Amino acid sequence: MIDLELREKELEEIRQVITASIRNRVEKVGLSGAVVALSGGIDSSLVLKLTAEALGKERVLALLMPEMGVTPDRDLQDARNLVAMLGVPHREIPINDAVDWFAQFLPGSPEEGAFRMALANVKPRIRMILNYFFANLDGRLVVGTSNKTELLLGYGTKYGDMAADIYPIGDLYKTQVWQLAEFVGIPTGIVRKAPTAGLWVGQTDEAELGYTYAQIDRVLYALVDLELSIRETAALLGVPVKAVEEIFHRVQTSEHKRKIPTITRISRMCLDKDWRYPVERF
Repeated sequence: MIDLELREKELEEIRQVITASIRNRVEKVGLSGAVVALSGGIDSSLVLKLTAEALGKERVLALLMPEMGVTPDRDLQDARNLVAMLGVPHREIPINDAVDWFAQFLPGSPEEGAFRMALANVKPRIRMILNYFFANLDGRLVVGTSNKTELLLGYGTKYGDMAADIYPIGDLYKTQVWQLAEFVGIPTGIVRKAPTAGLWVGQTDEAELGYTYAQIDRVLYALVDLELSIRETAALLGVPVKAVEEIFHRVQTSEHKRKIPTITRISRMCLDKDWRYPVERF
């Protein structure tokens, strides 16, 4: 059976590897510190805590960027409480005016599903702009908060919340993030609340994905880490083939989010006039 439970010794080792990775990356490029976008959710809370441990709290800037009326009040309060607990410098910048500015130029209606999703993706891209503004302003690294489950599913906005210089928890499944967060002392209220991307009122990750993170992580581990087929995964976990197919489909269709844009190769063509592009490679 698949067991994603981490032992205490493993959790401490992971903690040390992550903090060393953050510290080494910042020092290698000669930057003054780091920026972390803090939503009040478990991923960003864990990353902020580990970044502060790696660099010292005075070298970390937490950015709280709520959309007032959409971001749950509890998330915003949890974020405020966490920066106070950690003693990390922070700035709180509501993004409502920026969202409204973009919305006035966008064709469509909020009632339309495509429009709602397109506008929802504008929001993390606004936050990305602010992340990099403060990173450029003070010579800081942008520390991403995406976990392995989100990255594999493409559950994030390209050039939005997925834009970062380093993914410290990018090799931890969501269920392992919960374990590490509890181990390092993230407040219980943050650890246990339902995950949400805060894209619209009432939105939750698991409702949108259609499965719990516990279910998704076991399927992803079998498909990706164990390299099992869809049918082998379904048989091992005792779940319907259709469920595995749906999760695998998300991984396949979101591959572009995990890669840099394809570069069209023309340099060789310019040097060798007899060269022809190997079309059979496609």
